[in-house]
Amino acid sequence: MDKKILLTGATGGIGSSIANDLISSNHEIIFTSSKEDKLTDLKKIYGDNHHYYNVDLSNMEILPEQIELIIKNHNNIDILINNAGITDDALLMRMNWTQWKKVIDTNLNSNFLVIKSILPTMLKNKKGKIIGISSVVATSGNPGQANYVASKAGMIGMYKSIALELASRNINVNIISPGYIETPMTSNLNEQQQNKIMDRVPMKKFGQPQDIANIVNFLVSDNSNYITGQNFHVNGGMLMV
Repeated sequence: MDKKILLTGATGGIGSSIANDLISSNHEIIFTSSKEDKLTDLKKIYGDNHHYYNVDLSNMEILPEQIELIIKNHNNIDILINNAGITDDALLMRMNWTQWKKVIDTNLNSNFLVIKSILPTMLKNKKGKIIGISSVVATSGNPGQANYVASKAGMIGMYKSIALELASRNINVNIISPGYIETPMTSNLNEQQQNKIMDRVPMKKFGQPQDIANIVNFLVSDNSNYITGQNFHVNGGMLMV
């Protein structure tokens, strides 16, 4: 095996593509999920050479303990990929506290706790890479997604700050911001909704999960060793910053 990688959110469209590519490149993966049946499915797909842990990224009370168990069993994690994320959309006037808090906890606060837990290992080993998956709407905004946008925008600011703190310690920290990617989530959009999105994308097509996996592969590799604090936009020209 090449590098040991902790990957959250491996069951979605983007997560599956990332996992497939990493395993094809001979990396050893630590998978997490809050559902035992999903962990069972992952093990059936990827086999016994990898590792599977029940981790609830939305529960701030038990998350530190769950992550500590992983680190106790794996003190040689080279790379952390925070890919997991959820949505719970509503206009702000109609959004309740539970909707707000669950999305912020899962998408942002979990990043803080996981990174804080894994950092001592990376500092001790004098190497590491941390990669977060944000979103194009973190920069552009999106009506009906104030909670999601806030969580993903918070990630960008947090990762850039952490990158500055760790740059001299041989630890790279970067963000990827996908645009509209063809996943089960986007397939639920009706034709009118898809056409409305397409009008905003100069390339006139949705991205593929593989487009995100390609950037992840680059950031995981030694070819990215001099890159840190960057936000990679993959959006077909929808947002140019």
